[in-house]
Amino acid sequence: MCARLVPGIAIQPYRLWKTGCRALPEGWLRWPCGPPSPRLRGQTRQSHDRAEPPVNDITELPPQPGPDIEPIDIVDEMKTSYLDYAMSVIVARALPDVRDGLKPVHRRILYAAQVGGYHSNRPFRKSAKIVGDVMGNYHPHGDSAIYDALARMTQDWSMRLPLIDGQGNFGSMDPDPPAAMRYTESRLAKAADMLLSDLDKDTIDFVPNYDGSDKEPSVLPARFPNLLVNGAGGIAVGMATNIPPHNLGEVIDGCLAMMDNPAITIDELFEIIPGPDFPTAPIILGQLGARAAYREGRGSILQRCRHEIEVGRNDRRSIVLTSIPYQVGKAGLVEKIADAAKDKRIEGISDIRDESNRNGMRVVVELKRDASPEVVLNQIWRYTPAQSSFPANMLAIRGGRPETLNLRDILQSFIHFREDVITRRTKFELNKARERAHILLGLVIAVSNLDEVVRIIRGSATPQLARETLLAREWEMGDIAPYIRLVEAIEEHEDTGDVSAYRLSERQVRAILDLRLHRLTAMGRDEIGDELEKLSIDIKEYLSILGDRVKLYGVMRDELMEVRERFATPRLCEIAPAWDGVDDEDLIERDDMVVTVTMDGYIKRTPLSTFRAQHRGGKGRSGMSTKDEDAITSLFVTSTHNPVLFFSTSGKVYRLKVWKLPEGGPTTRGRPIVNLLPALDPGETIATVLPLPEDEDSWGALHVVFATAMGSVRRNSMDSFANIPSNGKFAMRFDEASGDRLIGVALLDSADDVLLASRNGKAIRFAAEDVREFQSRTSTGVRGMTLKDGDEVVSLSILKTIEADAETRDAYLRVAPWKDEAAERTEEQQAMADAEEFVLTVCANGYGKISSAYEYRRTGRGGQGIVNIDNIARNGPVVNSFAANVGEQLMLVTDKAKLIRINLASLRVLGRNTAGVRLFDVGKNEHVVSVARIDEEEAPETEAEEAIVEEMIGRDAPETQPEPTQDRDDQEPEAE
Repeated sequence: MCARLVPGIAIQPYRLWKTGCRALPEGWLRWPCGPPSPRLRGQTRQSHDRAEPPVNDITELPPQPGPDIEPIDIVDEMKTSYLDYAMSVIVARALPDVRDGLKPVHRRILYAAQVGGYHSNRPFRKSAKIVGDVMGNYHPHGDSAIYDALARMTQDWSMRLPLIDGQGNFGSMDPDPPAAMRYTESRLAKAADMLLSDLDKDTIDFVPNYDGSDKEPSVLPARFPNLLVNGAGGIAVGMATNIPPHNLGEVIDGCLAMMDNPAITIDELFEIIPGPDFPTAPIILGQLGARAAYREGRGSILQRCRHEIEVGRNDRRSIVLTSIPYQVGKAGLVEKIADAAKDKRIEGISDIRDESNRNGMRVVVELKRDASPEVVLNQIWRYTPAQSSFPANMLAIRGGRPETLNLRDILQSFIHFREDVITRRTKFELNKARERAHILLGLVIAVSNLDEVVRIIRGSATPQLARETLLAREWEMGDIAPYIRLVEAIEEHEDTGDVSAYRLSERQVRAILDLRLHRLTAMGRDEIGDELEKLSIDIKEYLSILGDRVKLYGVMRDELMEVRERFATPRLCEIAPAWDGVDDEDLIERDDMVVTVTMDGYIKRTPLSTFRAQHRGGKGRSGMSTKDEDAITSLFVTSTHNPVLFFSTSGKVYRLKVWKLPEGGPTTRGRPIVNLLPALDPGETIATVLPLPEDEDSWGALHVVFATAMGSVRRNSMDSFANIPSNGKFAMRFDEASGDRLIGVALLDSADDVLLASRNGKAIRFAAEDVREFQSRTSTGVRGMTLKDGDEVVSLSILKTIEADAETRDAYLRVAPWKDEAAERTEEQQAMADAEEFVLTVCANGYGKISSAYEYRRTGRGGQGIVNIDNIARNGPVVNSFAANVGEQLMLVTDKAKLIRINLASLRVLGRNTAGVRLFDVGKNEHVVSVARIDEEEAPETEAEEAIVEEMIGRDAPETQPEPTQDRDDQEPEAE
């Protein structure tokens, strides 16, 4: 229970608190919000000490509620009071009216400016003057709230059609706050005249202001649908509104279409109004959100910054943002992009700066050399407000009630409102014209009967007597009878069809008595007659408008078209296709790339088309800028969309897509791999980079085989490495004391053979089935090859299974096409020729050979192997040995960072137990360190590509000139 006090009753609450009682009798007054503050309690105690001793006797309180105190239920009181407060906020503060699209504070600002004379054709006035008028006369709230509303109506980035013309600092898109109201100046914008016109013609209802001392309009007689044009936003009690702004021309076209066809559908209106038109000119992605808002009143509209890609000095690319989403602060957007780049959520940004000025917005995002603008943009859309949604909630006051409206409801409500405004205005103008014509009729009668009027006036003793005589006299209508019927709306008599006599009214007699003498001249009589004639035409027009709805709609149409011609502007927002959360990879063009990894841990990808083929024994060219002690250790060709597994020497595996690798030219070093694989331990290097098929569904049928430097092998299903975290995981664990390391990883099928090649020219071939499939990822596997002291496995290759026996293979080798193309071959031998594989072996001193895989017999795993290449003393240690086809190309890389690309078709097929030929004319103290094969079909080259490469060589990397040597292929005999 609580107490409602009747006016005139004084109560001393301090005394009640002083008693300290907690349980008061029902109906007695309590503190509604707890006891007074300590400061107040202290003051109360002092006053009691001065006035009278403390009163602790509860008997001093009123024993019972008096007749002036009405007990009520606090629950009912809270319900009633809260509902009153909620409705006050909803209807009279936070939500716009569907008719003029304004909330009360905006309506009062415009009306106060109109009353104060701050028109668009008048000088600017201090904003504080307008705010003071609004606060003092119509809006009993804080001046800061009023000024904030006024300042927003001046901002062309907040309002699609600003209603206040401001002079001074009214803020920015950053958003900077406006200057204090004492510094800025304001006046009504010309567009506001279209909201305030006809305000004095009884077009709308006026209501008392907050103190009853004045009147204010309940709504403005808007001539365009301001609710859609400028939108609205507000938070009420239990509900909120968020209506996007639209293009004025499109909205008016929608109104005209609805007037032509009242049964028009929302889909048909959608063809005219395709979506919002935000004043910040972002790109709207898709139309589903706008369509939902137009149909149901709610929808999420996705918007994005406009952007351009600029190429600056040294081919450095930049992303330039030229617009921002609606209601997104520019400074906050720049900060969000910088934070996302700092947190590594956006990669590839080197700098960001705001170059915006009075000519427009310009935010420059500079990219790193190897960054893809499309990928960086996709990350900016994903992680920053550069792409954001506008949650449309089209809630407005209609008929005194808050309603969620669709597009058709808003336009229809506006058209009905304008119909009512035009009707009331026409009635007002009709009544005004009739009143004036009524006076003129009396004057016409007086002028037409001038002698009689003068006689009556001169014969009357007093003005009162003259007035009564004129009122009592009946006058002949004569020629003015049609005017009288038009003005007075007198119907013809049913019997006679005519009314011949006319009596003057009180107003007419007063006008006659006040008539100036100069109006009695001929010119004065003509002026009265012309004015009456014009008024009669106007009255007929007003009557026709009121009597014909089609004509009324014609007036409405003309006014809408006038507004469109004066204020409509082209659409700012471009509507682009919907964005469904595109992955970064979808923005990357499929292209073949050469991926290189150096000994010091630098990695890059280079388009395959950059390299051109040379003849065997060529000098090569500078291919990569590395340090003197660095060298390329891994090189392969794959597509930008393929995943790549990185196997380190310590047995860990990492996964990346090729397009995520830094792109560089042939002469660039790339980037440290630790920047891409931050989980690498100190001293850990990448041993094998394994490209995988793009389709991950096919991985379940794949197996992977591991080989270590000590000759161990292990086979696993590829499923064991389908899910690899960003920090990698162990693929094989080594005992630190063993000194073993991972040297190769390859994909294989259970029907394949494994070929291991050692540093000292040995090789062993055994069936993949000899290596059982391991489930564990920690074991080093089983013995694959037995090595002598000082030797180690350098390469792992996969060959197809040989079905023929040794005798059949030997017979084929004598008539093989590469040995004697004209030799006759059996059908079986021809089939072997079609399926023949070759093993390419390359040594450090530039020598190598290609041999038939049929010469590598299959043995059991764990043996010492057979001779792979002879004359290791001349050739140098084996760098790599792998399966190759004659139709492929070979790329060699030296420790001096020279590359050469040769066609394998230029090599003679030699026997397995031979010393090989010179492949690469290496310089002094230069050695081959990496070898890769390239499918010739994957490397189409044109003259244009070769010209570009030559230009790059000449400009950036002069060709290296090694010491002159001569080809000794024919001078050195092959060892059989």
